[in-house]
Amino acid sequence: MDAIALLIAASINAGTPLMLAALGLLINEKSGVVNLGAEGMMLIGAVVGFAVAVNSGSPALGFAAGAGASVVLAGFFAWMTVWLGTNQYATGLALALFGGGASTYIGINYVGNSLSNGSFGVPWLQDLPFVGPALFRQHPMVYLALLLCAAIACFLYRSRAGLVLRAVGESPSSAHSLGYNVRRIRLAAILFGGACCGLAGAFMSLVYTPLWVENMVAGRGWIALALTTFATWRPARVVGGAYLFGGITILTYSVQGEGVAVASQLLSMLPYLATIVVLVLISSNANYIKLNMPASLGKYFKPGA
Repeated sequence: MDAIALLIAASINAGTPLMLAALGLLINEKSGVVNLGAEGMMLIGAVVGFAVAVNSGSPALGFAAGAGASVVLAGFFAWMTVWLGTNQYATGLALALFGGGASTYIGINYVGNSLSNGSFGVPWLQDLPFVGPALFRQHPMVYLALLLCAAIACFLYRSRAGLVLRAVGESPSSAHSLGYNVRRIRLAAILFGGACCGLAGAFMSLVYTPLWVENMVAGRGWIALALTTFATWRPARVVGGAYLFGGITILTYSVQGEGVAVASQLLSMLPYLATIVVLVLISSNANYIKLNMPASLGKYFKPGA
C-alpha cells in the first residue's frame, strides 16, 4: 500500500506542470487564440525561475520570475498575432524554437546546480494512513493548481467576464459590435496563458526536478496543448488528463526501476505515444469536437478535414 501511495503522489506531482500549462492554454483557446509556443515559454520559465531562486535563495521569487519571463514572451506573441495579424501557428512555433535556444543560452552557468527542497504537507492530514502520503504531502503549488482550476471553471461559466471571454472566442465580430475590445481581451487571455506556462516551467526546475538541465521540459508543452483537446476545453477534465499523463510518465520510471526487460527508449516514449492515441480516438468523432471547441478556432483546427 505504501508503494501505491507513493506512486499516486508522484503521479500528481508529475501532472501538475501539465495542468498549469494546459489551463493557461485553455484560456487562450477560449478567447480564439492558438499558441503553439508553450514549450518555449515553459523552458524560459524553468531557467529564469531556477536562476532567480539560486541567486536569491527564494523559491517564491523563482516562481514569480518564471511567470514574469513567460508573460514577456506571451506579450510578444500577442503583439505579433493580435495586432500585426501574423499566422498564429507560425508565430507560436517560432516562439517555441526561440524559447528552447534562449533557455539553453541563459542556463549555461546553471547546469549542475541544484536546489534543496524541504518537506511539505498539510498538517494532520499528512499523517493519515495511505491518503496522507498519497495526497497531502505535496508542494503548495500542487494545491494552488487545483484551486486555479476551480477558479477558472467559475470564471468561465459563472461570471460575466467569463461569458465575454467565451463570446470573443465564439464570435469576435459579434463581441466587437457589442462594444467589447476584442484585442485587449485576447491580450489579457494570452498573458494569463503565458503566466501559467511560466509557472509550469518553474515547477519543473524548482520542485519536480530541482535543478536545471537543457531541454528539461522534454515535450511537456506539446502534451499540454494536446490536453486542451483531450479535455474538450473544460477545466475539470484538464485535471484528470494531466494526472493520467503524469501517471503514465511515473509508471515508465517505475517499470525501469524494477528492471523489467524492456528498452528504456520504448518506455520513455509511452507518454507521447499515449498522447497521440488519445488525440486520434477523440478526433475520430469530429462532431463532438466541433460542439465543444470555440467556434473561432475552426479555421485553425478542422477535425476530420
